[in-house]
Amino acid sequence: MPLASTAPASVDGGLYVRVTELARHSPAVLDSAVRLWSDYGLALFALLMLAAWWRARPSPPARTAAALCAPLVVVAAYLADDLVKSLFREQRPCRALHVVTVEACPALGDWSFPSNHAAIAAAAAAAIWLTDRRLGAIAIPAALLMAASRVWIGVHYPHDVLIGLVVGALVAAPLTIAARRCGPVVARLRQSPLRPLVAAR
Repeated sequence: MPLASTAPASVDGGLYVRVTELARHSPAVLDSAVRLWSDYGLALFALLMLAAWWRARPSPPARTAAALCAPLVVVAAYLADDLVKSLFREQRPCRALHVVTVEACPALGDWSFPSNHAAIAAAAAAAIWLTDRRLGAIAIPAALLMAASRVWIGVHYPHDVLIGLVVGALVAAPLTIAARRCGPVVARLRQSPLRPLVAAR
């Protein structure tokens, strides 16, 4: 049984309307760039996780294990976020407030709270940061931009993306730290035919 079925527009509906109004009056090229990032930007996090794995191969086994587990950590964060979404069933703001948005409003039943995009981005950023600080310095601002873009194009309230970021980070951080305990497994793999996956040489 859902905990809520309507969007709590009184929380930050006014801020949402101001952002979507700003987007509506912004240059088309800016809106197109934000829409493109919002729709396809998660691919950057996949590339960063791939780079983190590649850079972690010559590292101690614990760090390599954390890098290898990063995609699984992100999947776990997505599942946790989607569970919360199914419990609250918050209507999309573009349907509740009837504003003109950059992106077409998602279909009925495609719930708003919390944002899956924000959760995935935050989980990836947390996993990457805990594995590779240099790549994490790219991933963290990218996650914040992903969250902001979801409000800009009109598909989420600000609180949707804020909680999505929190859920993603809170799930990913302890799981990434726990993944370091798989270091002995990586050490054994370095003595196996799978060595190229977990070692530089």
